[in-house]
Amino acid sequence: MIHRKLYTPHASSSAASWQDTHSLRQTLDRAHTRLFIMCCSFIFIFVVISARLIDVTLLRGDGEENFMRADALKLPRFRADIVDRQGELLVTSLKTSSLYANPRVVLDPHEVTLKLSKVLPELNCKATLQRLQSKKGFVWLVRHLPPQKQAEVMRLGLPGLYFQQDERRVYPHGELFAHVLGYTDVDNQGLGGVERAFNTDLLKKDTPLALSLDLRIQHVLRDELSEGIERFEAQGGAGIVMNVKTGEVLAMVSLPDFDPNHVGNLGTEKDALFNRLTLGTYEMGSSFKIFNTALYLEQANANLFKMFVVTGPLRLGRFRITDFHPAHYPLTVGEIFTKSSNIGAAKMALEMGSLCQKSFFENLGFFKPASLEIPELGTPLYPKNWSEATTITASYGYGVAITPIQLVTAIAGIANKGVMHSATLLKTEGQALSGKRIVSEKTSDIMRQLMYLVVAEGTGKKARVEGYQVGGKTGTANTLAGNSYQEGVNMTSFVGVFPMSSPQYLVLVMVDRPQATKETYGFNAGGWNAAPIAGKVIERVASLLQVPPLPESTNAQENPMLIQARITQ
Repeated sequence: MIHRKLYTPHASSSAASWQDTHSLRQTLDRAHTRLFIMCCSFIFIFVVISARLIDVTLLRGDGEENFMRADALKLPRFRADIVDRQGELLVTSLKTSSLYANPRVVLDPHEVTLKLSKVLPELNCKATLQRLQSKKGFVWLVRHLPPQKQAEVMRLGLPGLYFQQDERRVYPHGELFAHVLGYTDVDNQGLGGVERAFNTDLLKKDTPLALSLDLRIQHVLRDELSEGIERFEAQGGAGIVMNVKTGEVLAMVSLPDFDPNHVGNLGTEKDALFNRLTLGTYEMGSSFKIFNTALYLEQANANLFKMFVVTGPLRLGRFRITDFHPAHYPLTVGEIFTKSSNIGAAKMALEMGSLCQKSFFENLGFFKPASLEIPELGTPLYPKNWSEATTITASYGYGVAITPIQLVTAIAGIANKGVMHSATLLKTEGQALSGKRIVSEKTSDIMRQLMYLVVAEGTGKKARVEGYQVGGKTGTANTLAGNSYQEGVNMTSFVGVFPMSSPQYLVLVMVDRPQATKETYGFNAGGWNAAPIAGKVIERVASLLQVPPLPESTNAQENPMLIQARITQ
């Protein structure tokens, strides 16, 4: 009995000890499991946070969500430069930073707006506050910040503000090439000129786009044109320098112009965006007598020395056609051109007929927009019914309105042995595409001699430059006001080609509504304003274009070119 009493307590103690051990193991196992789960959770959270940091800082830059990718924002990158024919930089791009916000992360929109306005005074506070109070995940605040401003914003340390690497188009020469180059919007999409015409190519090209323009020639043309507009108190003007052998445009200026770096600051001066040379259509006045005379010389029975009576007005319905300087004797075909007789031109056109004239103008490209590498191209205006009245007025530059680029392209063709090349803004390396014959070489030779005589002794004398054999034609056209022409309110022009013995370059100068001055003795025709401006341009650019001066004299016994011209006349 004593043994049994001693054994029983021993057995009970062992069972209790086993139970305690088992319970302790279960507790430890649960603790280990919980610890393992917590460790895995921490590791998972750490991996997620690390991945997010890598995604934000390395892969997406300062981006917030998928919409911050360049593709989603449609922000073009690496837009190619544009250079002139000598490789001089005309357009480039600079890397910038643009400020944006995630309104969902911004703590206090009012505070953020207030602090940003102190750093960025140009900020529209009302619009910024509205953006920051929106529920969107992304809003632009300021585009294209310079590095200094970016640093100042970063020092504010405001949550919810971020920077996106951006690109800004820069035009180092400001207004100089405005209408040719065009401009881009805030997202670097081309909105005008070459920028728009070659928008896709500029985003793909690794090399600069080379234009036919010459920075030096452009400077001269704009300088002389600006001075001339001021001197003659004109409303505006335009000018072109072209290579007649290739069709390359070396300079193109339309005034007033604008600074493509600050297009948004134009305000009400939207007319500055208008390209008079390619978009404007005008009745070109007596410049059209070049085409009328060339067409007459192309006729099988043409007689250069045929006489036309021009001593009295030519009646057209209730209107009378007169000459600015009436002749008191019959004129030959050559004299009609050099003395710029409207009556003589009209009678020549009537002899040729309407069908012949219309067909010739169509061949010159006057019934469709010009072919040029910019989108701003005007559509010519002409009557659908080509009546006898149209034939008469078109002979001396009325009734048909074309763009100046079409005018110079056709005149360059007549001067260039009768072969016309399409105008181009791209550098051709001196190798022009095959041109189109518009008149015979014989007609071209005669027209060059007549154009030379106009400058040597006629209405274009103020465009004469000693040694460069300048030839050309003046043009003066009354401007329309409603349905009637304004007498004395003119669009004047001069087209000059040099050297006339072997034409290389053409210069066009147009002056919009010049005023008569004491210097012009009360006249405001093209010979008094457009011609002298063109003469100064030719004088300055001839050496830049490496055109050597030639012996030249007004004395017929010493000037072979003048002798030929007088014989032709």
